[in-house]
Formats: sequence, C-alpha cells, structure tokens
Amino acid sequence: MARPIKETPILYGADATRFLDEMKKNESKKPDLKERERIRNNASKFKFAN
Repeated sequence: MARPIKETPILYGADATRFLDEMKKNESKKPDLKERERIRNNASKFKFAN
C-alpha cells in the first residue's frame, strides 16, 4: 500500500518573497531556440509508432 502524501508546507516571510520573485522571473523567461530543439529531439526519441 502506498504511503499518504504529506501536506505541502506554507511559506512565510523571506522564503515566500524569494519564491514569488523566482516565479515572476520564470514566467517571463522563454527557452532559447537551441534548448527548444534539444527538447524536441529528445521527445521524438520517446514517441511510439501509432
């Protein structure tokens, strides 16, 4: 039988502020073309024939 999943901790103070700042940075950040191509190539390796 699987173990129950623990509750997600709630962040307060400086930790919460740092988390929100990182989230805002990542929202506007887009992967460059080389990174997108690398991801696309790796994903194509795992596609199965229909």
